[in-house]
This record gives sequence, structure tokens and C-alpha cells, in this order.
Amino acid sequence: MTESTIFDKIINKEIPADVVYEDEHTLAFKDINPQAPFHVLVIPKQRIATINDVNEQNSHLIGHLYVVAAKLAKEHGFAEEGYRVVMNCNEHGGQTVYHVHLHLLAGKPMGWPPYQDRKKELI
Repeated sequence: MTESTIFDKIINKEIPADVVYEDEHTLAFKDINPQAPFHVLVIPKQRIATINDVNEQNSHLIGHLYVVAAKLAKEHGFAEEGYRVVMNCNEHGGQTVYHVHLHLLAGKPMGWPPYQDRKKELI
């Protein structure tokens, strides 16, 4: 496997994080650059680099991320009003840490498209 990511270091308690949920498969913690009043990252403890690396053997971990996101939404009181979950893949998808993770965002109305202030640009 490649060099440790910041998420590996958080999982291994080598660096601190504001953890809001943990079980045997998953860790959720507050994003250090929040894009909404409530913004946590939900990650599998087993590293899967990108969505392209999800397969039959590890797909249950991805499903579990969504179970945890729904649980957190209920616990924090925004399940009924609504929330957004986002998973980015690779550079053009906006992925900056190569360890799959859900962004769980809530606490304000979400617009669409997400970056309304930026003009759509061709790649």
C-alpha cells in the first residue's frame, strides 16, 4: 500500500480529530474546513483509495458509510429537514485525500449545482 494518508493517521490516533462517531468499521469526524454548519467526514477504517477501487469484497463498507450518515443525521436533528452526502473521486471529482470518504453536510439549505458561484468550465 502507498504512503499513509492523513485519514490513516487519524484512524491510528497519530493526529487528533474531533470524532463524532466510531465503530469497528467506521470513523466520523468534523471537517477542518467546514462547508456547512454541520460538516463531518465519514470514512471506512479500511483504506479504499477511490470509488474506482470499490469491489465485491469491500462494497459493504461503502454501504455502511451511508448507514452511519443517516444515523448521525437523526442524532443531530436534521434528518427530517434534509442533508447532503457527497463522495468525490479523483482529481477532477474534487478528491484530495485518497481514502474514500463521505462528506455529510447539513444545517442550511443546499443549492444545486453545488458551486453556483462558479461558471461551469470545460475540462
